[in-house]
Amino acid sequence: MRVKPGRPDLARYSDRFDVPAAGPDSPLSATWMGVATLLLDDGSSALLTDGYFSRPSLARVAAGKVSPSPARVDGCLARAGVSRLQAVIPVHTHIDHALDTALVADRTGARLVGGESAANVGRGYGLPEDRLTVATSGEPIRLGAYDVTLVASHHCPPDRFPGVIDAPLRPPVRASAYRCGEAWSTLVHHRPSGRRLLIQGSAGFVKGALAGRRADAVYLSVGQLGLRPRSYLLDYWAETVRAVGARRVILIHWDDFFSPLSKPLRALPYAGDDLDVSIRVLDELAARDGVALHMPTVWRREDPWT
Repeated sequence: MRVKPGRPDLARYSDRFDVPAAGPDSPLSATWMGVATLLLDDGSSALLTDGYFSRPSLARVAAGKVSPSPARVDGCLARAGVSRLQAVIPVHTHIDHALDTALVADRTGARLVGGESAANVGRGYGLPEDRLTVATSGEPIRLGAYDVTLVASHHCPPDRFPGVIDAPLRPPVRASAYRCGEAWSTLVHHRPSGRRLLIQGSAGFVKGALAGRRADAVYLSVGQLGLRPRSYLLDYWAETVRAVGARRVILIHWDDFFSPLSKPLRALPYAGDDLDVSIRVLDELAARDGVALHMPTVWRREDPWT
């Protein structure tokens, strides 16, 4: 099959970057920092998914072994105003999610929360066992002002590095060492405000897994989604957005994660995804269900519950 050249033009979607900004009185804000890295902060208690800040180039990844960049991680944490976190939660353990999680947890005093694969990423870095929390699917974990429930999910096909990380992972290693591990649908309940959120970090799903769960908004991964058949997109929407009854959806994991956050974000190339297809189909579904569909602005404190 002939590969389509180039990549989607984000300028076509400039009107989509309109998630309401968080104000000084917002009880909870969400700040997106590329891929599935999302900071939730109520001013006194904060959580972070993934924390993927190093973003090594494709050439570097292809050339050999990779490891976290302390300079990039520290710079991004400073830019986001993050010094302390309750937890860092990788949505699964591919390199574009878990490369920096242990370093971020170490820098912020956070617990590293996820599956056994995530725990082995933490062990490889040297995090003590009392800072590692291995989740049980469907059981809430209290983390500061939040109750977080990880529900077993699937990675969007194809999963290029399937399997688990079954021993402590000590960088530098090849990107392929970051196997998918346990993929999660991450449900967050902020107890003081009652606000609920679903973070779907990969465009995969388990049929019926989110039945009976509720979320006001969804951060919905679309990475690789545009290369799937239309029927897959319909099922994905039904098993995530419609399942939890969300009224607002914010699309994530569309950015080229081989490009640093110091440069303007660009969409993944058509060789790896087709954002145009994803938005066209999801627009239809959102209009049918009366759901607002947005894209997040990187580094901006936003309030998707407003």
